[in-house]
Amino acid sequence: MPDRSTARAGQAPAVAGPGDLRNVVLIGCAGVGKTTLAESLAHAAGAVGRPGKVADGTTVSDHEPIEHQQQRSVQLSVLPLEWRGTKINLIDPPGHPDFAADLRAALHAADAAVFVVSATDPVTAPTRALWRECAAENIPRAIAVAKLDIARGSLDDILTACHDAFGLGPDTLRPLFLPVHHDGRPDGSVDLLTGHTYGQADPLPDTAPARESLVEAIAGQDDTLMEQYLTGDTPDTDSLEAGMRREVLACALHPAVPTSEHGLGATELLDLITTTFPTPAERTRPAPDCDPDGPLAAQVVRVTGDAYVGRVSLLRLYAGTLRPDTRIRLTGPGHPADQDAEERVTGLTSPFGKLQRPVPHAVAGDLVCAAKLTTARAGDTVQEPGHSAELDTWTLPEPLLPVAVEAHSKADDDKLSQALSRLAAEDPALRLEQNPDTHQLVLWCTGEAHAEAVLERLRNRHGVHVDTVEHKVALRETFGTAAAGHGRLVKQSGGHGQYAICDLEVEPLPAGSGFEFQEHVVGGAVPKHFIPSVEKGVRAQLAKGVATGHPLVDIRVTLTDGKAHSVDSSDSAFQNAAALALRDAAEHAVIRLLEPVAAVGVLLPDDYLGAVLGDLSARRGRVLGTETGGPGLILLRAEVPELELARYAVDLRSLTHGTAEFTRAHLRHEPMPAALAARFTDRDG
Repeated sequence: MPDRSTARAGQAPAVAGPGDLRNVVLIGCAGVGKTTLAESLAHAAGAVGRPGKVADGTTVSDHEPIEHQQQRSVQLSVLPLEWRGTKINLIDPPGHPDFAADLRAALHAADAAVFVVSATDPVTAPTRALWRECAAENIPRAIAVAKLDIARGSLDDILTACHDAFGLGPDTLRPLFLPVHHDGRPDGSVDLLTGHTYGQADPLPDTAPARESLVEAIAGQDDTLMEQYLTGDTPDTDSLEAGMRREVLACALHPAVPTSEHGLGATELLDLITTTFPTPAERTRPAPDCDPDGPLAAQVVRVTGDAYVGRVSLLRLYAGTLRPDTRIRLTGPGHPADQDAEERVTGLTSPFGKLQRPVPHAVAGDLVCAAKLTTARAGDTVQEPGHSAELDTWTLPEPLLPVAVEAHSKADDDKLSQALSRLAAEDPALRLEQNPDTHQLVLWCTGEAHAEAVLERLRNRHGVHVDTVEHKVALRETFGTAAAGHGRLVKQSGGHGQYAICDLEVEPLPAGSGFEFQEHVVGGAVPKHFIPSVEKGVRAQLAKGVATGHPLVDIRVTLTDGKAHSVDSSDSAFQNAAALALRDAAEHAVIRLLEPVAAVGVLLPDDYLGAVLGDLSARRGRVLGTETGGPGLILLRAEVPELELARYAVDLRSLTHGTAEFTRAHLRHEPMPAALAARFTDRDG
């Protein structure tokens, strides 16, 4: 058995260069045992005294109180481990789909992935969706089969199910280790290539068939190895290991490792990572050549808030060496080209879960944290002043769940704006909106779990309490029929009075026309200099509405007649008279309530098309058509009233078991059904 690493808890592994690094992301759905596996790896590498615990007894993956309450991760975690002279940056993003922004950041920062599947249910729909996302990034992958000690099926059955579910080609998925069972429980394993044994591997099982299958998969892609294999001359172990590494880096082979909650597979997986996965210099990226002596080029992976040191930015270095007191330049979407954001790096730390351990420097390929970069945002490029190395960023999930909030008290209101600004800077998946129509403060989140995490951070980190309220959509009013209105303002209270009379004709316009104002006054009944006052008064009433308090749109208003007084008429008087005339016209017309309609695109597996179509129909949606969205995927396009989309992000995920995603964009306003409009009219009235 290989020797255990000599790393000790509390110390950051030393790195000589990019060749000594492996950046690995753990990918898996919530509940598969991904974080448990990360803690087992940390224990096996000697980074913690017992699985998941550091010197002070806290859990390495703990970040926030909500993670204890909900028993799930809500934030990306990094565990640097040292194994056989190699530093492994183990990146553990949340498995819940609400935190896909962290997953995509992790995929961008990593050079390889360990895809964690549960032996009890390895081929769930979210698992297939995650595999497609990893495959799209062309990341070398291995599979860790978790919970093997509580599954009834054999490893072969589980891998066959994975092979079919992921749509893999022949010889693409092969076990690298075979588990050894004692009393029905896997307590050890055998390396099929080297013959090394791990744990309690006595007596040894018959490994010949599995080894032959693995050798065939490796040799089949290499002419020299295949020639040796066909002539009966079995390739030596070093050649097979080198061949397997080539296939893994080319994403042509995915080795599988059996694991359990009792530590099986941890040592095996560490060996696989160090010997088979790529170094940072071996991954093709739109970035510099991973030269530690070159100009600095790095990217902000994540920004978090710390109660003691403030903002902490996790950086992935692609070139150069970063040291404290270095001047850096930040560029990205949040930094205008003509306003370079230059800052000074004060101190560097190596993250270990929620802990930070000081380091003297960081080299190309490594992950490191820098504190107090006040303008840093996730996805920003970090470079030396005077050098240009713009790095591509990752696609963020669009936040589509609206959560309307109000400050719980005056004291909370005073702190709310600043607290939300800080949260938005740290969380790229959170969008803030101060809706000008409904006057609501809306937090746009990716789902309920994301919303809960945001509200918890407001309370516990910033001491701000808010109340959630019903989210309102921006309705409109319009005239359904033409009408005339008369506005008369005659007041005398000593001195100058108020006198203005307006006669208006109002007629509806086609949807989207907006507002038109005309005047057909004959004989100067309304002096020319008061006509702009009439239009101003009409526009002011448009903003207030005439029936339900929603803005009035798509009408033409014509001033036809009126009267003025040489002394008592004024700008203010004609504004008020015009508003009275418009309201009077509304009393003699049919007023229609308009609701916003969104253009919706749903990307989903074809298995769920029927269910999604039925759900959209129940939401008053109009399906425009479908088209191919990729292998096994359908892109459905529809128009749906925005009133029906408030919880669609949650409901669609439930309906498709987390495999579908959608986009929405405001299209237009159109008349609301009379029965529904009546309910709004009664409520607003």
